Amino acid sequence: MKIGIFYNAKQADRSVAERLVALVTERGHEAVLFASAKEIGDVERLIVLGGDGTVLRAARRTSELKIPLVGVNYGRLGFLTEYERGEEEKAVGLVLKEDCGRVRRSMLEVEAGKMRAFCLNELAILRPITPALDNRVVTVSAEIDGAPAGEFRADGLIVTTPTGSTGYSLSAGGNILTPDCEAFLLTPVCALSMRSRPVVYPERSTLSFLVREGASLVLYGDGIPLGTAEAGEKITVRKAERYAAFLTETKGGFFRRLTEKIN
Repeated sequence: MKIGIFYNAKQADRSVAERLVALVTERGHEAVLFASAKEIGDVERLIVLGGDGTVLRAARRTSELKIPLVGVNYGRLGFLTEYERGEEEKAVGLVLKEDCGRVRRSMLEVEAGKMRAFCLNELAILRPITPALDNRVVTVSAEIDGAPAGEFRADGLIVTTPTGSTGYSLSAGGNILTPDCEAFLLTPVCALSMRSRPVVYPERSTLSFLVREGASLVLYGDGIPLGTAEAGEKITVRKAERYAAFLTETKGGFFRRLTEKIN
């Protein structure tokens, strides 16, 4: 088996990654070291050393290549990681186990003009923050499968996958979705109405947004700028055909990790 080791040099020391390469090699398998998500490729499974942001970068790449991954937390919360710092050898044991469990995490496919992107955590549609626009909100109309779903006057909107619900929906007092839940969440940002709580909609639906008035909006996917949308421009969000595969010791571990991180 060919195993990849991807590490965030700002969080995990290279010597740790090299030790995992040695462990994999000692057990009769091949290992490749990656320091950049763009380098990831030509491996069967991947170990990620870093925080949730590092796992997100890796997952966007591995979802394209259909490579399952497992994370070791070198960040703060580590919602997306299976193990904590010091448990690297457990990660090696898991990736070398032929029949280990897998969790498929849904992703978003986003289109706006000529821009097309994929997100594992969230799509954020936000007004730009500048001195000239700091008091201006935007009006965005929403449709689900072509049917009107209302208008929002707010600083923006966030569409969240079940993976991202542990952050955005939780902070807004909304629902937390399990990774295998077939739904997404729509959360207004600082809405000027009572419609400020997250809305759950089926992941098989196509969600469309149209900027009616106000400033142009900036689009972020998993925290990375994707581009802008001007007034009158349509933004389409649907479930992507690709998904991110995470290796796990037990699928029920999601609730254990969630409880530990929140408390």
